[in-house]
Amino acid sequence: VQLVESGGGLVRPGESVRLSCVASGFHFSGYTMGWVRQVQGKGLEWVSAAYSHGTTDYADSVKGRFTVSRDNAKNTVYLQMNSLKPEDTALYYCTAGSGVTPGLRALSEYDYWGQGTWVTVSS
Repeated sequence: VQLVESGGGLVRPGESVRLSCVASGFHFSGYTMGWVRQVQGKGLEWVSAAYSHGTTDYADSVKGRFTVSRDNAKNTVYLQMNSLKPEDTALYYCTAGSGVTPGLRALSEYDYWGQGTWVTVSS
């Protein structure tokens, strides 16, 4: 199993960035794909999920600014991040889970994790 994130980098406040995560080694379309972030020195924060049945979910801190989408034909999940703020600076992980409970947002339900990609928002 592999989850490979890309698209992170240094951006200014108010700008946008799109993260991508290419998955392999499992039945992608049957899994919930999530994004989790970790601010340096702090704990993990659940950000967003794209459920296998097509719906999406967002943390309140990113709702209205971030959009998660998935392309099952490409085994890829995306996170479009708009109106970025300095507090969005974090290491962003792509995750996958087969038994994720919609709305529960429990990190323990995700089976696979990528290595992460940094997003730094700074002027």
